[in-house]
Amino acid sequence: MPSGNGCGRSEIVTAGQRADCTQFKPVLEKIRVPRPALGRPRKQPDSLAVDKAYSNGPCREYLRRRGIRHTIPEKTDSQAARLCKGSRGGRPPGFDEYRYKKRNTVERTFNRLKQSRAVTTRYDKRGYVYLGTATAAALTIWLRT
Repeated sequence: MPSGNGCGRSEIVTAGQRADCTQFKPVLEKIRVPRPALGRPRKQPDSLAVDKAYSNGPCREYLRRRGIRHTIPEKTDSQAARLCKGSRGGRPPGFDEYRYKKRNTVERTFNRLKQSRAVTTRYDKRGYVYLGTATAAALTIWLRT
């Protein structure tokens, strides 16, 4: 999961057909945000901007429980279901368009990672070897910036 400056904070390797939202909690629990001065790294980011794949109740509830500000666009089907309920549907979730526009940094980071042929095609059969390959590609990107 890349940070605001395009450097990754945590990585998890899963099967290709697995949904992203199932690994939301494990990825966030692996994040360590370094402090500018001395001290242990923080275990939660200040804010998070993710795409519609994470626009479900459990993800939003997890972020609320941990006190992490988030910007997640609402899916059109959940918006329609909420509007069909009328006043019982509740308020729409907050969405900051300005903060969400900065999410293109994440997409650019993924595109830079995919420039590495070994990451894109996944020649490695074992997950831990592929994770090492992806980490090496991320380190290369980080050292270049």
